[in-house]
Amino acid sequence: MNGRLTITEVAKYIGVTPRTIMRWEKMGKIKRSRRDWRGWRFYLKEDMEDIRKFYESSYEYDNEGGNTVMDLTKATLAVILMLGASLCLPIICGPAYAQSVAQAGAVTETGAVVSVDLSKLPAVGAPAASSKYTLGPDDVIEIDVRRHPEFSGRYNINSEGKIEYKFIGDVEVSGLTKAQFHEKLTGILSEYIIEPEVNVQIVQYLSKVYYVIGEVNRPGKFYMNGDSVTVLDAIMAAGLPNQGAATRKCRLITPNDNGKRGIAYVNIYELLYGGNLKFNVQMNPGDVLYVPSTVVAKVIKIISPVTNAVSQAAGSAAAGASMVAVGL
Repeated sequence: MNGRLTITEVAKYIGVTPRTIMRWEKMGKIKRSRRDWRGWRFYLKEDMEDIRKFYESSYEYDNEGGNTVMDLTKATLAVILMLGASLCLPIICGPAYAQSVAQAGAVTETGAVVSVDLSKLPAVGAPAASSKYTLGPDDVIEIDVRRHPEFSGRYNINSEGKIEYKFIGDVEVSGLTKAQFHEKLTGILSEYIIEPEVNVQIVQYLSKVYYVIGEVNRPGKFYMNGDSVTVLDAIMAAGLPNQGAATRKCRLITPNDNGKRGIAYVNIYELLYGGNLKFNVQMNPGDVLYVPSTVVAKVIKIISPVTNAVSQAAGSAAAGASMVAVGL
């Protein structure tokens, strides 16, 4: 079609509905679509990229998901500063957002870059057993051989994916499910024991992790009880987005073997509240789900130290005045 795209194709690429794009055009947020000789609308690749950039940078949704949040003018900022942090933070963002600010040591954000120190994120949750889980380094397993305590014990899988098994030596474990390792171990012990009765348990799941950061109620590092986890399960484990979250512009960051990273945009709002399972993609070990802040939340994060200082100074002045009055 000579590089021409329909509004449906553009909407699908960005993750919105065609009606949303038409509303943006009517509001003057984006330039109007091109028309062919029949009057039908179409878009070129550069038009689609312009719309995507607008959607990812300046467009924000309110809690209802239907209207855009107005840009904060200097007058609005002045009003916020006058109100003080003690009023602004609970009213605009709620206590959940105040809790999420505690992760500032792990996540720093500028206009162009989000820096994440994964080592500072707290580990969250203890997963249940899964038959599809493949063992890997740092996992801990417990082996119980009935009537043979000399072959029983708890073992850590080392960085090479092996365990140092008593009387036998190193046994390759990495990449095996619990059932596969049970079968392998039974075969090994059959050379030493007649009809060995073996029981294998995974004590700690530590080899596979994913991360959920940003505006969620419980950000951190999560251990996986399978070889993958869905975005829906990940966001539920993180306590759902808080009131400061831009849920339509979340990013799934996947590290590559060559040191680069892949970024996919996920519309958490449509997944949670619209039931759109297109965004319920699989997360693999090492993936990072980032839930960004809205414009309002970013402004509050910037001005709250200033307004906190103003509030504390005002409190100190009031206390000093009271002491003077008592002295008089």
